[in-house]
Amino acid sequence: MKITIFYTLMILGVISIGTAFAEGSLVSVQTDNGNYDEGDTILISGEISTIIGNTEVTMQLFKEGNLIEIAQIKVAQDGNYIHTVIAQGPLWQNQGVYMVKVTYGESNIAETSFQYTPKSEIIKTTKNFPVDAGDSGTFDVKYTIRGGTVENIEIEPENLGLLVKINALDNGKIVLELPREFIDAEKQNGNDEKFIILINDVQTTYDQIRSESTVRIVGINFERGDSEIQIIGTYVIPEFGTIVMIILTIGILASILLTKNKVQIKI
Repeated sequence: MKITIFYTLMILGVISIGTAFAEGSLVSVQTDNGNYDEGDTILISGEISTIIGNTEVTMQLFKEGNLIEIAQIKVAQDGNYIHTVIAQGPLWQNQGVYMVKVTYGESNIAETSFQYTPKSEIIKTTKNFPVDAGDSGTFDVKYTIRGGTVENIEIEPENLGLLVKINALDNGKIVLELPREFIDAEKQNGNDEKFIILINDVQTTYDQIRSESTVRIVGINFERGDSEIQIIGTYVIPEFGTIVMIILTIGILASILLTKNKVQIKI
């Protein structure tokens, strides 16, 4: 009788612990971007708040109810998990929203989604944009943009850089070929310095795709709704630099003259 009661209590204890795990174990999921193109690497990650033994996370990727990919993902000791998916293959043909569903244990589920575009639907525009260089005429900036259009490119002499105005219809990327003769970022020893890139007045990173003797090619990611990209260097065409110095000199001379006049009036 005592043995029966003992085993009954043990069974009830196990059941109650299992229920606690099921109720207390939460799983989250996210991707490193909300928009991917064919060939991109999709980084799927999340966190388990309560680990259940060696239980793995089951990841399923769907497009309109059709299973695109499935995987079992191990959970690290700190409760984090991570998995990568390459967006390519026969099942990655349709543009639209793809859903990531993760399951941990029996009842812990989390979902997220992202937008996917196959190569057949990717629209890229490559053009030369003539930039007004004042007394120096114009110079061309070659660009390739995906996810939007370029509205204007103009010189910002006060910032020693360029202002690129875009209409970002979607998350995308712009690649710019910057002619060193007209804009550059250099260290005192002549080596390349990093440009400062601002998108809507917020500093961001960029990719230096190639550096040549006459041009630097940079790639900048932007998000839907972005409108202005500032590229700030250490040099912009000399004519504008000269104008700035002339204005500064005039300002200093005017200040000196005003100071002299005030002294004469007091006397």
